[in-house]
Amino acid sequence: MSAYLWFVVCGLILVSMAIVASFLKHLPLSSSILYLLAGLVLGPLVLNWLNAPPLQHTVLLEHLTELAVIISLFTAGLKLRLPLTDGRWRAAFRLAFLSMIVTVGLVACVGHYLLGLTWGAAVILGAVLAPTDPVLASDVQVQDHLDRDRLRLSLTGEAGLNDGTAFPFVMLGLGLMGLHDIGPWSARWFAVDLLWAVSGGLGIGALLGLATGWLFLHLRARYDGVAELYDFLSLGLIALSYGVALALHTYGFLAVFAAAVALRQLEIRRTGRLSDQQIRKIEEGPEPHAEQHHPLRLTSDVLTFNEQLERIAEVAVVTLLGAMLWHIRTPGFHTLVFISLLLLLIRPVAVFVGLAGTALPWSHRAYIGWFGIRGVGSLYYLFYAINHGPDSEFASRLIDITFTVVTVSIVAHGTSVTPLMKHYRRRQARRTSPTG
Repeated sequence: MSAYLWFVVCGLILVSMAIVASFLKHLPLSSSILYLLAGLVLGPLVLNWLNAPPLQHTVLLEHLTELAVIISLFTAGLKLRLPLTDGRWRAAFRLAFLSMIVTVGLVACVGHYLLGLTWGAAVILGAVLAPTDPVLASDVQVQDHLDRDRLRLSLTGEAGLNDGTAFPFVMLGLGLMGLHDIGPWSARWFAVDLLWAVSGGLGIGALLGLATGWLFLHLRARYDGVAELYDFLSLGLIALSYGVALALHTYGFLAVFAAAVALRQLEIRRTGRLSDQQIRKIEEGPEPHAEQHHPLRLTSDVLTFNEQLERIAEVAVVTLLGAMLWHIRTPGFHTLVFISLLLLLIRPVAVFVGLAGTALPWSHRAYIGWFGIRGVGSLYYLFYAINHGPDSEFASRLIDITFTVVTVSIVAHGTSVTPLMKHYRRRQARRTSPTG
């Protein structure tokens, strides 16, 4: 496509979304569905302006989706204004670890026995499709950092964590296929790819988030001009935590999320016991002179900047997905059965197992079981796995299945999110009303 067409296409998409955004709130459609449709129109199916066979651009697509995920993970971490001692974190951790393991295991079994994949390939498929998405799930995540709804907090925390906790299973699948050293009896995988990489990623991100935030606030208290560089701090901390984590052979996704959470925890400790009304007043008013307010302005401005980046990343990735759908094969009967099992059985079972014994109401668990949105995280793991050596036949099949799952998820969840969340809000209002 010519350079001028790229500008025209990008301009049309962005201007169109800016115009219709207010109407979307009243329609049972998510913005991702519109991006997907735009990609279909721009792709070979209609205009053929955007023609990108996925197997020919796997490295570029891996890095594009990688960038989209780390931006979104940082945003998700900043939205969680909740002390780590708060019990509402428990559901997110159980979903991201226990439900993740159950999902990978069940998907691998179905992939092996229904789709005829080898165990290594089936584990990769499970790892690719297990993470829920922090990019496309904005309608069911916390609306801002003052949103303390248990359902939204659980889904946001899960999406922020499980994009990193899926990585060990990708490495395990590659190892079972002979494409990665997992050691005898998988000992190296357990020690390095699981224990060290997960704990190291979380620890590195937390340390860098706290250190960077402390240094920035220390300088901010002395030199007011530093306050103008919040966007630099955001991008710098994302790049620093991600790069250091990868250099030390840990998971960068977990490091980025942990860095954002640590920055928010630093703000919580320094700000003190402010009411939501006081917080709003500080964030929306002129620059305050009180030093204890600086952490709140820092996290607020960084979050606003990252939310804008997240929207741009969503447009780019989902539009490309729509254009690339032309290049996948029509799903067969077994693939359709597999997708139905994933969305309607495997996800709910994994959620109910992961949340067993918690105080979360059964209705909340049902909502969480449905809103396991697959998206950009799955696309990243797809291209990461393909770029590490599987044969072209398996790569093509993995693309076909993953693209179909993500597309079905975008449409199914995107059309159901508005009515279901309205129903959820009505239930919550009746539950909290004096006469409810």
